[in-house]
Amino acid sequence: MSDWKNTFERNRVIPPHSQTARQASGSSPGLQLVFKQIDGLHIKQSESPPSLQYQLRVTLFDSGHQLFFGRTWKSGSHSVSGTQGQSGRVLFNEVVYFHTSLCLSSVVAVVELVSLSTRADGSQDAVGSGFGLLQLFTGHADSSISQGEGRLSLFNGTPRALLHPTLKDPLQLNAMLSVMEGSQLLYSIQPHPALIPIMHLLPPNILVSGHDSIPGVVSSTDTGTADALRKPRLLKSFSCVLEGLRVALFPSMEVFESDLLQLLNRDCQNTNRGVDGRSVVVQERRLLVGVHNGWGWVEKPHALVLEREAGESGAARARGASAGSSFRQTSTDKLSDGLSLRGSVELKMMRDVAFSIVFQLQYVFSCPLAGDGQMTSTAVPRAAFMQCVRWCAWSPEGPGENVCLNLQGSALPNPWGVMVYSASTQQTNSGECVIKFKFSSSVEGASCSTALKVSRRETSPPKKLLSASQDERILEPTASTLQSPRGPALSLSQLVATSRYPTMSHTVGSPWQQQLPSLLSPSPMASAHQLSHVERPVASSIAHLELSVQEREGNRSEEEDEMQELTFAPVHAPVITLGTHAAGSSRSTSRRSLAQLFSSGFPQILDIQNQVAEVLDPSEPVNFNPQREEADPLQANTLIIQFLAFTRVPQAGVNSDWPSTVHFTFQLYRFPPVTTERLKLLDLERNSKLKSNSDYPCVLSVINKDGTLSSGCPGLQLQYRVDPQFLKPGERGWFLRYLALHSLQIDVWDSESLMLIGSAAVELKHMLRQGRAAVQVNHELEVITTEYLQDANFASRHDSKHSSTPAISVYTTVKGILHLRLGNIGCSVTNSQSLLALPPSLSHVVQPSDAPQGFTGGGVPALTVLQLNASNARRARRLPEIDSALARLLQSTMREVGGAARHQQADAKEVHQRKIDRMAAVRQHEEQKATPPFQDSSNITRHRTERVQHSRDLRVIEAYRERCKAQEITNMLSQAITTKHTLYATLGTAEFFEFVLNNPFNVPQTVTIECDDQELSVIVKSEEWRYFKELTKTLTPLEEEMFHLKESTQTPQVYLRPKESIHVPFKYQTFICGHTFPIQDTKSLKISRSPQMAQKHLSNTIHAKSIKVLFRGEDRKPLAICQVDVEPTPHVVDQTFRFYQPELTFLKKAIRLPAAWDDTADGSATLHVRCSDPNVVCHTTNLSPGEPQDVYLKVPGSPSPQIRKFFIIIFTDPWLASPAQIWQVYVHYLQRMDLSCVCGTLSWHSLVLHGTQAIRRVKCYTSHPLELQVDPGEIFALPAQGVQDVCVGLRALRPGSRFFYLNVVDVDTRQLVASWLLCITCRQPVISKAFEISVPVDGGKGSNKKISFTNPYSSSRVFNLRTDRPDLLQFKEEQFQIGGGELYTIGLRFAPSQNPGMEEILIFINDKQDKNEDTYCVRVQYR
Repeated sequence: MSDWKNTFERNRVIPPHSQTARQASGSSPGLQLVFKQIDGLHIKQSESPPSLQYQLRVTLFDSGHQLFFGRTWKSGSHSVSGTQGQSGRVLFNEVVYFHTSLCLSSVVAVVELVSLSTRADGSQDAVGSGFGLLQLFTGHADSSISQGEGRLSLFNGTPRALLHPTLKDPLQLNAMLSVMEGSQLLYSIQPHPALIPIMHLLPPNILVSGHDSIPGVVSSTDTGTADALRKPRLLKSFSCVLEGLRVALFPSMEVFESDLLQLLNRDCQNTNRGVDGRSVVVQERRLLVGVHNGWGWVEKPHALVLEREAGESGAARARGASAGSSFRQTSTDKLSDGLSLRGSVELKMMRDVAFSIVFQLQYVFSCPLAGDGQMTSTAVPRAAFMQCVRWCAWSPEGPGENVCLNLQGSALPNPWGVMVYSASTQQTNSGECVIKFKFSSSVEGASCSTALKVSRRETSPPKKLLSASQDERILEPTASTLQSPRGPALSLSQLVATSRYPTMSHTVGSPWQQQLPSLLSPSPMASAHQLSHVERPVASSIAHLELSVQEREGNRSEEEDEMQELTFAPVHAPVITLGTHAAGSSRSTSRRSLAQLFSSGFPQILDIQNQVAEVLDPSEPVNFNPQREEADPLQANTLIIQFLAFTRVPQAGVNSDWPSTVHFTFQLYRFPPVTTERLKLLDLERNSKLKSNSDYPCVLSVINKDGTLSSGCPGLQLQYRVDPQFLKPGERGWFLRYLALHSLQIDVWDSESLMLIGSAAVELKHMLRQGRAAVQVNHELEVITTEYLQDANFASRHDSKHSSTPAISVYTTVKGILHLRLGNIGCSVTNSQSLLALPPSLSHVVQPSDAPQGFTGGGVPALTVLQLNASNARRARRLPEIDSALARLLQSTMREVGGAARHQQADAKEVHQRKIDRMAAVRQHEEQKATPPFQDSSNITRHRTERVQHSRDLRVIEAYRERCKAQEITNMLSQAITTKHTLYATLGTAEFFEFVLNNPFNVPQTVTIECDDQELSVIVKSEEWRYFKELTKTLTPLEEEMFHLKESTQTPQVYLRPKESIHVPFKYQTFICGHTFPIQDTKSLKISRSPQMAQKHLSNTIHAKSIKVLFRGEDRKPLAICQVDVEPTPHVVDQTFRFYQPELTFLKKAIRLPAAWDDTADGSATLHVRCSDPNVVCHTTNLSPGEPQDVYLKVPGSPSPQIRKFFIIIFTDPWLASPAQIWQVYVHYLQRMDLSCVCGTLSWHSLVLHGTQAIRRVKCYTSHPLELQVDPGEIFALPAQGVQDVCVGLRALRPGSRFFYLNVVDVDTRQLVASWLLCITCRQPVISKAFEISVPVDGGKGSNKKISFTNPYSSSRVFNLRTDRPDLLQFKEEQFQIGGGELYTIGLRFAPSQNPGMEEILIFINDKQDKNEDTYCVRVQYR
């Protein structure tokens, strides 16, 4: 143990910052640093060059948190060459190796130059001469390592300057420190893949040299080379087995645990964490066993659940004694009262003196979470915490021996880095805790597996539960054995290692204790940083979880504890603003392409003086000055969006001319959502002789309704007019803030297949004019999309016995480049428009009007009517026109009069017929000179009948008036006490106002406030009232505990003194809006196109309504009425998400907030989410500071091809006053079909397409036409209510699981008829031959190669050639025919590459039916 202990104490390192460690990538690349020499080193006159020695010291540094971590590496001492007073040179030629997963730009290497001198006593004195910062990583995803040679400038001083508070940014060193003139360090950085085989022996972030001794690695003295890590070799390993493992505690297990629990309970009482004196109980006893080489864990330690041996039968005790009969006897050999493991442990060791087996005895406790003593123990939720009580390390000495080790405690350094419990009693050598086991090894039978093996033994009979009066710590369940590579039983502590996920109940206590979910909390004996050994599961790496269910025994009920699933939802990567020149983007448009693009004749953006608008640089920052915007004389703005061109990016599975037509969808500010017209991509360089190999932009041209191209200017221009008529009073500041802070998200669609190509986001801050007449800016936006891919190796390793969803990788890909131009033209406003000033300071206070609300009586002349309030003036109307029920009761022609107001066309015909009858009667009278018509007997009878009907109707009307008189008078009187207030409501935004309530009586009143709408509520909490008053700057009095809530209805009541006036606060907020299932087509929305302006008719998402609030006195009569008229206003959409989900299934997603939201997780603000659709479950969890925030969704399913649309409103303020962001979510429901195939082989599958109510002309489109074929592939007629078979030919080119899409589109209406989600699982074929070639880089000519193929059949056959990389490999002939047994030479053409690297290309040789015959693998080295 001495060798291991010395190695362990000598190689302790400082861990990195916790927030930096969370940003670590999954891979840990190996690096090689070569420090060659230092040139230009100034030698002073007092220094002697032969005796002057220099040394390099290198340490890793986290510049983001100003923290040194890892271990400082020191080079050997080297002398300087040169003369005094001149510059010298120091040759180091030192090589440093290390590996790290912190591939971040903030992680740098600090290189310090130290001068060594010898003191008088012979010791060395080290003085810092300078230091420099070596950038290790670029932070780019494509090339994270800053590989290559370079020269590092040095600064005067020591690296301690990096810890100064003013040097938070290392780039400020040039301004704060002086540079060593002429001194530079020549270095080189290269990847070192040779470290991969030894990474399990060398911990990350440790700098080592080739002559350092790493346990488990053959040293340089044994290899005979100076650098053992250049090509490291491992020592031979062997397997060892630990059997009969048993633990004995001194003086006994009862006394040991009793003392331990007494200390824990006392600590809980001191910290007010317990509810009684015996609240902490033992929940589990575990033993951690692992192999440690002094530097780190060779592999993750195994967690073993130990069982008590108390109460066993004599036979069982005898079996235990016989297993350890040859053990060395000690005074503490009372193993009948100890702990034992039901199984054996197999480990993997190496023959090195520094290798040791380390044991840790760990206890899991549970304690109640309640802090008061009012709750009973059966209703208190319990929290689980872990504590290390003993540990030891042992190095094997022989192939087989019986071992007895002393377990140690106290605060000594240990490999876990945790505090260890120390007993209060002083233990002697004759009384210590021991662990015993039998060790056996076999070099020949060394196994590659490091899994834990469980040997099944005879299960002991169930133990009888003790009574309630006995010690509750004695009750323990019997651990059941489980065949699992993780251990005999997964420990509960591994499941409750983090409170982020739900946990399962596993409390061990008395029979009357209720089993409640356990949450992990810090141990009363350890601080938070001491629980660093607890493994926290990462969400993105959860694939499967096994759980052993413990059987309840004895008198316990047969009911099992409810087990809660550890749920996980894949994170959907949100679209972020990429800007014009995104960091790390390797795509840029050439100057020749830009010159040809902007010479295409796009419309210019001109100001009101017909001058070209000022062109801004999108890379320059924008300084937003609100005062300058307010002082701008041009108060109106015309926003212009021009879609200029689209650059295709080569994609796998599609043709090079995809897409050919596109259209865009977006929503700007509060304007209606826009779906543009279809645009054609025009290839300007197709006929150009100077056509380059790089991607080039394609000009967009509008497609007319008849399919022809527009003859106007190329591109598409949209205009939006924003003036005082469009904006509400006081909204101009919010509009300017929207331009300054928000981004516009644009969805790009393939107009033919109606599939989403991707999304692009552009910042709108450059549209702020800042006093200028007009501005414009050009953007090149990357169109990106989120894709899902499952690893083929993981799918093959997945155990079918424990079925679960395989892990799926989520990543984003670039689909193209969108060339966009934004502009803003300032316009002047008229005087009438400028009169719309800001609302008064007390606009949030609703004051009842003191003006007279009626008239004294008498006649109502016209002048009096004009002087009255418009709300009290009424014009006479016929009663049948007012009440439809009364009109149905009338029998005379009044009924038709009442109906005239409802049916104008029928009344017009009746009047016309009446006039014709009258004219005919007059003509008959003149011709016949007869008696007048009114003297005719028939006319007299008709007039009498009408008189009777009129009399009856008049009586009915009189009775109706008498019945309704009281109600109408009440309504008129209520209008005298009614105050109207108009709210312009927006989704999710709380509208605050105060109503001034007066008590007109001379006696006090208890007023009850009644409202029939739940969205309008009274603010009863003073904290919330104060928050809204400060937010709206309302300077009115505020009272504490103002309202009383009725116990039955929770209706607020307020007390008013005689003649008193108070302010009653109200809040209106709605989260509900209309949710329709739109059809995915290009004609569903109105198109805004130049020169038309966006109209003011906005698409309201919430409904207009009128709400009445009644203030009733003690006699239930209203004292005042407040009528709130809600005018809907469209809201701003900050981001749009689209998800594709199989039909009639629930969608479960987690949307992770971008990095800009990190400030909301520091405890200063709490995140709240609401959803506009009540059928959608939306929530978030409050995490610790620094943790990423996720919004979880659960959306119900719908039939295909419907689309569910809803909004997610995110708040960061505590009272949900104003949304921080509003997300628009579309869920596309598709029919799902699972397909399986072999890579490179064509397989056909059948789909059933159902017809609609009418016949349609449809066409099938796929997302990957090169890998997915459709038959019929042309336009065909889909019969009404019929069935059509669609054949799908699948030839996947790469293994793994992917998602393909198939859309059936109506070519006449451009509507989606049906849509499928094809889940493809592709297996890699058996490779029969492998080749390796080298292709030069930057050659521009590629390479031609030949491969021979022999027909294995005796007859002539036809073969087809396919490849998984058609962009890199082309065949001379894709189909050939050869006779039986003949030899054929396959001609290959490898395309040139611009970057060095290695690619593996598969060549598929298929038969005539495209079934795979042979598969060749060609490894291409681009050098």
